[in-house]
Amino acid sequence: MRHHNTKRKFGRSKTQKKALMNSLALNLIVREKIKTTEPKAKELRPYMEKLITRAKRNDLATRRLIVAKLSGRRPETRKLLEVLAPRYQERKGGYTRILKLPVRKSDGAKMAIIEFIK
Repeated sequence: MRHHNTKRKFGRSKTQKKALMNSLALNLIVREKIKTTEPKAKELRPYMEKLITRAKRNDLATRRLIVAKLSGRRPETRKLLEVLAPRYQERKGGYTRILKLPVRKSDGAKMAIIEFIK
């Protein structure tokens, strides 16, 4: 039974799912708006919300933790800490928005855009 197991599996192993979320998060940080499937966007939202909330503290321990979480990608970490986190300093949560799109023609997958709120 899946009691209290709310995370989606996406038909992948744990490491593959972690790599997927990491890749989506890095792309969202760089581009600030990405188009993906709706379940992936819904799974990415809490991942990013937690990263931004943690980045708002902006101390050494937080910086190291975020670098580790983003697989050592320092430019993206710098953008998260110096550009995105100060933008949401006064905001208590809800840093991202998901906009639903029509289904993809090839396989009928529900599509969505996930973006940072300005």
